Amino acid sequence: MRNVPEAGNSASNARDSSSWQMRATTIPRAGPTSTHLGTGWEAPRPWLVVWALALGHFTVDLYSGAVGALQPFLVERLGLSLTQVGLIGGLFAFASSVCQPLFGLVADRLRTPVFVVLAPFVAGVLISSLPLAPGFEVVLILAAIGGSAVAAFHPQASASVAASGYLGHGSRMALFLSSGTLGLSVGPTYVSLASKIVPLEQFYQVALPGALVTALLMVVRSGARMAVPERVSWEPLRASARPIALLSLLVVLRSVLQTSMGQFLPLYLHLERGLSISEANYALTLFMGAGAIGGFTGGWLADRIGPRRVIRVSMATTVPLFLLFLMTKGLLSFVCLALSGFFLLLTIPVMVVMAQQRVPTHAATVAALTMGFAWGTAGMVFVPMVGWAADRWTLAKVFPMLGAFPALGLIIESRLTEPKEQNPYGGRT
Repeated sequence: MRNVPEAGNSASNARDSSSWQMRATTIPRAGPTSTHLGTGWEAPRPWLVVWALALGHFTVDLYSGAVGALQPFLVERLGLSLTQVGLIGGLFAFASSVCQPLFGLVADRLRTPVFVVLAPFVAGVLISSLPLAPGFEVVLILAAIGGSAVAAFHPQASASVAASGYLGHGSRMALFLSSGTLGLSVGPTYVSLASKIVPLEQFYQVALPGALVTALLMVVRSGARMAVPERVSWEPLRASARPIALLSLLVVLRSVLQTSMGQFLPLYLHLERGLSISEANYALTLFMGAGAIGGFTGGWLADRIGPRRVIRVSMATTVPLFLLFLMTKGLLSFVCLALSGFFLLLTIPVMVVMAQQRVPTHAATVAALTMGFAWGTAGMVFVPMVGWAADRWTLAKVFPMLGAFPALGLIIESRLTEPKEQNPYGGRT
């Protein structure tokens, strides 16, 4: 199949934007009044399903964000090293993200929405129990099972949103994905506020939002079935293997900085700058909250200037802003922190939608690969490495090295090509 590189002029930029919008029409969607969300079931209110799943995504990722915020408490209570902190973060990343394709396949075989419905409650109970763990080994077990609950939610939920007729494809995926980023941003503040109200020995009480959202999803399920990931045929994926691989690599490079900040920013600010644990967690909320706004903005921008331009702006702008955060103090430093989060996560919906448009018949699978597997690979591999390095050279010396990864993304982006020929399985290659 023929790949045509971008010409690098105004005409190609216009084509970049227009092809983004035209390819959105190739995504299978239902009619305007009902949404097919699974075999033999329909949803008369697509907006209700999309918003319910966005709330579910917010909730499971709220608890994902809580893991990094709980690390300083675990360090003080259990005397953990930064290497052990990195292992906890890496295991959680593996369980919550790398395992997503596996859960997609299991859900496909069982033909049940139970993973989507129960995930917020199970994740909430297990992650909120981390401060109760008597030792490092139990922390690892809770992180692994809690992360698995997070992973179980994503494939079915993303497929349901992609299949709905609510809003445009880019807009509804931006809503769904950015809701998760918003949850990641609120998680640290939620933990900090809860720790002032609830004793750590009763911290399981912070699982209440997860229980409430599970109850809501049960009600929504009574009127509509969540989409089940399609049975995987490898042929459509092979036809678009190169662009999917490049997009996944871009997600990995972006996610090295994102996951490392999620796990170590509170510790960095607490140990290196002397902030209290609560203040450090508020800073993580600032970083991830700005990223959530960036995610919403990225989907909107991609519809207007093209997805590749958004990727370039994101990768080129993040690095200097992140380094300025490390080099400055006071208000300016935290402004740079927020801006680096905003530009870093501009690409969250962009890369997922680009992958889904390549293989629209396998929206859940490619979402699991780019949203889950690639993100989790970055966390599983690099978060433990950051912890190991920080034990030897301190976080202050390790953090500047993280800026190299978004810079490498500019090189990978230049290898992307415009999809010109129709994929025989429904997308473009």
